[in-house]
Amino acid sequence: MKIKLILLGALSMMLLQCSPKEKIEQKIDPLTYWGKNPWPEIRKKRIAELLPSALKQANVNAWLVICRENNNDPLADHVGGENAGGTAVFLFYNDDKGFHSIVFSPSGEATALNDLNIHDKVIPVERGKSAIEQASNFIKKQNFSKIAINSSTTNSTADGLTYTQRLALENHLGEESNKLVSSTDVVYNWLSIKLPEEVEILTRAAELTAQFQIEAYKQVVPGKSTDADIAAFLKQKMAEYGVKDGWAPAQNPNVNSGADRGHSHATDKVIMPGDVIQIDFGIKLYDRWVSDIQRFAYVLKEGETKAPKDIQYYWESGKAGSRAALAAMKPGVKGIDVDRAQRVLMEKAKSEYVMWSTGHPVGYVAHDVGPNLGGSQASHVRPAAQKELKEGMTFAFDGFHAWKLADGKEKTISVEEMAVVTKNGARYLTKPQEELILISNK
Repeated sequence: MKIKLILLGALSMMLLQCSPKEKIEQKIDPLTYWGKNPWPEIRKKRIAELLPSALKQANVNAWLVICRENNNDPLADHVGGENAGGTAVFLFYNDDKGFHSIVFSPSGEATALNDLNIHDKVIPVERGKSAIEQASNFIKKQNFSKIAINSSTTNSTADGLTYTQRLALENHLGEESNKLVSSTDVVYNWLSIKLPEEVEILTRAAELTAQFQIEAYKQVVPGKSTDADIAAFLKQKMAEYGVKDGWAPAQNPNVNSGADRGHSHATDKVIMPGDVIQIDFGIKLYDRWVSDIQRFAYVLKEGETKAPKDIQYYWESGKAGSRAALAAMKPGVKGIDVDRAQRVLMEKAKSEYVMWSTGHPVGYVAHDVGPNLGGSQASHVRPAAQKELKEGMTFAFDGFHAWKLADGKEKTISVEEMAVVTKNGARYLTKPQEELILISNK
């Protein structure tokens, strides 16, 4: 994995040194450029190496996932159930002999599922028979005390079990159904940790995301270019490199040279001298791993060779908050404490209030499962903000400074970077932005 990614990185650097026209003429083939999708092997490793401990940490014996066609469980692809036709039951459990994974699959899909070699055993279910009933009969013979199911009030990813599926499961389990508990903790413990191979991929995504944004700023023509023009350029880069949107396509990227708009789309506002431009952008590699990075620029006015003192102060203030957040990100530290580390600097710098959390987990989606880096100034603290950071967790996080514009509206610099938590602290996934990008008015 590491060798492959290094080679891909070298290839990408050669491509990035070409002009946009040359890149388009090369007609990058995503399959050749990115290589074979590593997800199948990574998924197997995640199940074998991370899931057993996730069950133990959640204090459950087993985890049951029901998959089916068209209206599938959000975690189907993580357990190998993405191709389910009829109802299939995926059961993972620990006992005195170790960790096991068994699937009760309709016979029409069982052979192909078994060929993937993900699970210990795939048991075909005959037509007209119920996979839920067969799985329930198996469970009744075990000595489980707690069985996790995907029903959660706090984590939508762990809330895939439908009402009718639960009724069927409880009906077939009978008295054993009183052992059913939410899989919230199982899913949290499992998905919040990324394997080293995944961190490498996220690193590549972060690098490319930052590079695209720097290229985008080179396209700005003050007084002519609009925020939407720059967003369109980034969409072109995504298509050129065969990557997908990191979140909702209509709001990715968010290019904003005006007052704060929150999570929004780029508009037809013309970029003018004196504007501070924000690009909030993320891409998805292998249709799986997501980046989330922001880069900021200032458009020089006539006669300026650097940003004015106030703008430079806002930038340095936000950057300091981002660095304080990174320094606070260590195993055992709670998310709320990471937020507090940079909020202290915000107060000293006399920043306007910013409602956003300092950071959030990022990985399979932009706002992934894991500790929330927020809550230190909120009236209501999310439970996830009280969670401790662990080695292998990946985050997108900001340093903030907000101020009032001449019209009374607010503008925020949010120095957003990506990092991974290591045993000794945290490290950036790509080189952070150190200076405001300056755009000439000529």
